[in-house]
Amino acid sequence: MPQDHAAPLAGIRVLDLTRLLPGPVCTLYLADLGADVVKVEDTGAGDYARDLGNAPGTVSAFFRAVNRNKRSVALDLKRAGGRAALLALARRADVVVESFRPGVTTALGADAATLTAANPRLVHASITGYGQTGPRAGHAGHDINYLGYSGILDQTGVRGGAPALSNLQIADLLGGAASAAIAILAALVGAQRTGRGRRIDVAMADAALAHNIFALHALEQWGRTLPRGEDLLTGGVPAYGVYGTADGRWLAVGALEPKFWQLFCATLGRPDLAPQGLATGDAGAHARREVEAILASRPLAHWVEAFAEVDCCVTPVATLDEALADPQYAARRMVVRDASGARQYAPPFRMDGHEFAIRRDAPAQGQHGVEVLREAGYDESAIAALVAEGSVRLP
Repeated sequence: MPQDHAAPLAGIRVLDLTRLLPGPVCTLYLADLGADVVKVEDTGAGDYARDLGNAPGTVSAFFRAVNRNKRSVALDLKRAGGRAALLALARRADVVVESFRPGVTTALGADAATLTAANPRLVHASITGYGQTGPRAGHAGHDINYLGYSGILDQTGVRGGAPALSNLQIADLLGGAASAAIAILAALVGAQRTGRGRRIDVAMADAALAHNIFALHALEQWGRTLPRGEDLLTGGVPAYGVYGTADGRWLAVGALEPKFWQLFCATLGRPDLAPQGLATGDAGAHARREVEAILASRPLAHWVEAFAEVDCCVTPVATLDEALADPQYAARRMVVRDASGARQYAPPFRMDGHEFAIRRDAPAQGQHGVEVLREAGYDESAIAALVAEGSVRLP
């Protein structure tokens, strides 16, 4: 497959030792921008995401969506031959991304000290839950745990209810994917300027805390955060929240600014509620009840039509099926299909001179082992020897 030489990251080689979601989405960003991302999997199960909820003998839609535009080589890093092959790949790479717990890469010969000794310009990024240092560095965790520690979960939910859960993994994607990609790109610029790479330590819990900005503002400004459901953005005022409709659907009202709230109230035929948009206490509760009763009297389609030409930040709460068919996303070409016909998301950015494309579908485990090892300097007999000893697995 020809490379897109006009892509921003054309010529950049990334070794991706990560699995599941955070790391693969980080390297997906890089791959979609033109980097040659080589997915380094073990010779056993490989990336567990391959089998996530799929039928036997097939590859999950999840795996395909976050591993497109990548190649795959399968190495056994517990064998000397596999570790030597990784070192050979690292000598020709620009970036290594891994997501093992602290200390694991040392045992596998994939630690920053070993790899950067062979290639001083290498950027080595580690993505973990709690980072390489601190009392929880070696602990296991998931998105819910990072949100719990960072104070985000405490602030999310309805008044008097339990903390709310979301199937959008905030810390995993904000921290393990986006924050890591930002740091990698910055380190690449530095490496190109100085010839020296850097070690990057990304903690998903850190990223969750660092982006919990509105709650920190409240704490610094007033000395306390409000209980969930009572904050400006969690239902504490009538002008910002979700309201039920007659057919069991929901309307998202984000009319915080007075001009928007006034338009909203006028559209409902209740201009008398205009002064109460940001009201709290009894006045705010009264206004919310009035709005609830009005919106609950008609189905969602009625309100979508009523607000279609009213620019006041009022929108439907769409299902994913509806979102994928939305004309705005269609105009932005945010939904694409791979070779199997499965839908995927396009990257959330546009650049002059670079047109996103699925240049290759997600690879089979070890699919590109021969070509990747050739590029690292191995001849046919050496590759055959690695396969024979179990250091390399081919499909």
